[in-house]
Amino acid sequence: MRILSGMRSTGRLHLGHFVTLEKWKELQDQGNQCFYFVANWHGLTSHIDETSSFHDWSLDIIRTYVSVGLDPEKSVLFIQSAIKEHAELFLYFSMLVSVSRLERVPTYKDQKEQIANRDLSSGGFLLYPVLQAADILMYLATGVPVGEDQIYHVELTREIARKFNNQFAEVFPEPEPILAKVPKLPGTDGRKMSKSYENYILIDTDEKELWKMIAPMMTDPARKRRNDPGDPEKCPVWDYHKAFTSSDEEKEWVVQGCKTAGIGCLECKRVLQRNLVAKLSPVWEKLSYLKENTSELSRIIEDGNRKAREVAKETMKRVLEATKLGW
Repeated sequence: MRILSGMRSTGRLHLGHFVTLEKWKELQDQGNQCFYFVANWHGLTSHIDETSSFHDWSLDIIRTYVSVGLDPEKSVLFIQSAIKEHAELFLYFSMLVSVSRLERVPTYKDQKEQIANRDLSSGGFLLYPVLQAADILMYLATGVPVGEDQIYHVELTREIARKFNNQFAEVFPEPEPILAKVPKLPGTDGRKMSKSYENYILIDTDEKELWKMIAPMMTDPARKRRNDPGDPEKCPVWDYHKAFTSSDEEKEWVVQGCKTAGIGCLECKRVLQRNLVAKLSPVWEKLSYLKENTSELSRIIEDGNRKAREVAKETMKRVLEATKLGW
């Protein structure tokens, strides 16, 4: 299977991203052909006033990819804007989708309503899913690891692939979405994890700061006092245990202790803290190493861009042959 996915260059990565990256690594280690990129063009839709930070953010994202376990010898790690063919394929695809169709995309409507502090009135924001389709189909991907809120985008990508194939010639596969074991990690306040809400925990948060963010996390509202029983399924901390506590015995301890009020919320959070530190410590070490060895990171990016560009050129050759627009 050929896999494609990416993350926007709109800041450093948080634990919600970490869950996604674990799925990416799993797909890589299964022997799939994986292409993972930094979507810096996509960052323009909401952060056009912060492009001066895109370069550093992009470096940090690739650094995090490698630190979490994405192997540049197994996966192609690259920067979107370095592959100009993405913009070319986007142009072709934009001719195949109506404005009314794009306006019905759920994330378009949701973000327009929820993100009031940014201008989302641009044509680029409306066409975001079309560029995303170009990103995916450029590498003839058959699988796309995404969060639940992005499944609709993969469906639109499938539609675009069908339209192109029917209009011109069979070039593109119809990719399938692949969900992580914990499809959506909530924020520390129980809402959707979002930088806009400031309810996220960065991957490179150190042990001391980590506890400062875990200790006040929202829990089941029913547990107002220490001896009040609760329901783990109504507690954001339990979602974090499902993602970061690997021991079934400890998970069972959390569930039973919560339901019977046998443990307090702080006890539960301290176990989570310990497991998070165990999971993140190797990542912190690798991040520190790559920050000191910038030439190694540059080599990884240059090599990944070269590999991605080779595939993209071959795909565009097929597109130009199919459309009869090559010269």
